[in-house]
Amino acid sequence: MTKLFFKKAIIAGLIAGAVFMMLQMIMVPVFIGGSPWAPPRMIAAIILGKHVLPMPPRPAKFDMGVMMVAMMLHFMMSIIYAIIIGWLCRNLSLGISVLLGAVIGLIIYFINFYGFTVVFPWFAMARTWVTIFSHVMFGVVAAFSFKKLFHPITISS
Repeated sequence: MTKLFFKKAIIAGLIAGAVFMMLQMIMVPVFIGGSPWAPPRMIAAIILGKHVLPMPPRPAKFDMGVMMVAMMLHFMMSIIYAIIIGWLCRNLSLGISVLLGAVIGLIIYFINFYGFTVVFPWFAMARTWVTIFSHVMFGVVAAFSFKKLFHPITISS
């Protein structure tokens, strides 16, 4: 794998990770009625421990330290997942890559929210359609970004 491959995968991971986090932080309050700060707190709890989780009566509020830890871990994992997606999609067409990205996003969801709950049981509370959708979109955006980086998007008439 070349420097260009890793550059594309890293950028694709950052783009897809940002889209994922925005979807979570917008859709959780809009569709589930939770706090936009709950998803980052669930991520940060992997490193910081369960005490940062929003537990009633303590609502999820903004905390800069928690947010920094969450974003560091989230974007690190997003880059790792994008490297995997990029490697699998490197020789495929854009359409097949995007479809494969969606499937990989769904696989990541099941690993995170059914496999990792053995170690991080609080992930079980986020088994919602919003979380599934966000993971599928992560895979789609990662694959699309990887394939389109450094290749201009052309629109044919």
